[in-house]
Amino acid sequence: MKRRYLLEVGTASLGAFWLAQYVNSTNQSQPQLKSELEPQIMPKTNEVFEVTKTDAEWQQQLSPEAYKVLRKHGTERAGTSPLDKNYDLGTYECAGCELPLFSSETKFNSGTGWPSFYAPLENAVAYTVDKSFFMTRTEVHCARCGGHLGHVFDDGPQPTGKRYCMNGVSLKFVGA
Repeated sequence: MKRRYLLEVGTASLGAFWLAQYVNSTNQSQPQLKSELEPQIMPKTNEVFEVTKTDAEWQQQLSPEAYKVLRKHGTERAGTSPLDKNYDLGTYECAGCELPLFSSETKFNSGTGWPSFYAPLENAVAYTVDKSFFMTRTEVHCARCGGHLGHVFDDGPQPTGKRYCMNGVSLKFVGA
């Protein structure tokens, strides 16, 4: 009986310790991104963007999948976007408001199944901290309309060391 009690108490203590670590990390200030190319992380709530539309207007303008990704923070299935293997010269724009976001010159094959870039165009993207799925990631948004584009990670190529892993459905390619 005592062993079982000690095991239960030990397990509960370990669980409480883990939960305290998670809660403590979620209450800390938002991390600053390392690259000078990136602006400050924006607040997630009450953000006002240059392009604003009602939910019904976004649904009318966007395909159901683009709406789910851009407006509801969804993720397309890996390997489904033709933009992942597109290496033509041009610019990748926001599918919601046509703001130029990435140059084809910064695109690379990350092997993830999503279009990846090592740097955005200047003043093109904004960031929030995404704490879903028990992890902390940096979410990337269109700076003009706030549409969810994907996430940025610190495992990309030089010169930035960043990997902007974008949902292809959130982008529109315009050839040079």
